[in-house]
Amino acid sequence: MTEQLTIEKIVQKLPAKFNPEQAGGLNVVYQFSIHDADDFYLSISETACTSTYGNHKDPDITLIMDETTLIRVISGEQDGMSAFMKGQLRAEGNVMLATRLGKLFKR
Repeated sequence: MTEQLTIEKIVQKLPAKFNPEQAGGLNVVYQFSIHDADDFYLSISETACTSTYGNHKDPDITLIMDETTLIRVISGEQDGMSAFMKGQLRAEGNVMLATRLGKLFKR
């Protein structure tokens, strides 16, 4: 990877990487609670994805981790399930949504 990945770049670029073909019937909010950086959430409806800093009042799933873990998972250095099994990532809410996250975005 040529440029350093940061929370800011992730929040800015995820909507452009959204793969609406994988979101049929989906209308959800993914909250990212980052211990050592700004929290943000993704609002996904069938054909659109937006990212917003802060905390959503009623997310469908909350993914809790530190900034390093998020960057490793987003960049493909670490699998989300591996981070979960190692205790680096915690999920609250509809945890089955976490399994769909990888397919919703192009690398």
